Amino acid sequence: MSFWQSFWDVIWWFLWAFVFIAYLFALFAVIIDLFRDQKLNGWWKAVWIIFLIFVPFLTVLVYLIARGSGMAERSAKEAGQAQKATDDYIRDVAGSSPSDEIAKAKSLLDAGTITPEEFASIKAHALRRTGTPA
Repeated sequence: MSFWQSFWDVIWWFLWAFVFIAYLFALFAVIIDLFRDQKLNGWWKAVWIIFLIFVPFLTVLVYLIARGSGMAERSAKEAGQAQKATDDYIRDVAGSSPSDEIAKAKSLLDAGTITPEEFASIKAHALRRTGTPA
């Protein structure tokens, strides 16, 4: 066997490995999208899964053609929701200083909404976050 023959065998093997890995990415994207879609009936999801098991390559191709635009919309919507949740969390954590929390708790205590024990607990928690002794 010559060098060039084995070289092209390696290239051919890498090409097929790439195609297989790309197919797996597409397959998992389809499965994730199937279960992400709230509008699709459970029976239709089952039908798609059965076809994915018995005719996998053709089913992935048909799914991407038939439902590809909806796939992108659902993915973008989920990414937007995740970004919003992250932004809200960061704003919540960064926006409330211990003094703000203590002031809010004090106003709740003055209004009679919380007990003095609850106020002390909130104050201790807020001060613990900053490392300041209570």
